[in-house]
Amino acid sequence: MTKIITAVIIIAALYGGWHLFLYWEKVKNEEEVQKKENAQAAIAGDSLPGLPYQLEASLQTARQQGAAAMGTWLKNNSASLQDPRKAWIELDYVLLLARENPSEAKRTYQSVRERLKESSPVWKRVVELEKTFGP
Repeated sequence: MTKIITAVIIIAALYGGWHLFLYWEKVKNEEEVQKKENAQAAIAGDSLPGLPYQLEASLQTARQQGAAAMGTWLKNNSASLQDPRKAWIELDYVLLLARENPSEAKRTYQSVRERLKESSPVWKRVVELEKTFGP
């Protein structure tokens, strides 16, 4: 009888340990997902540094007017922009330009890709667009 009780206790301990392990894995995965979501939320183009506040309104106007206006805005204000915001704006321009002038969009994408490093907060977006505009 004591052998049966011992076996039941061991089985119960193993069962409880297994459920504790599954719970631990679930919590760890939820934390990783939360970190990834927070990282993605933190990288919003409008929050990146490198754009003087005086140019914000004209940028929004150019975005609303389309690819031609964005191209003109970039040519006129490129000297005032700095990465990573400059890269983000140029990638917005690439997306607007893709239907009208795919070769120019690809050229602009390549120049952004060559300029950025993997440590840039915009790098993830560059990699996502590589399927469309990459070599």
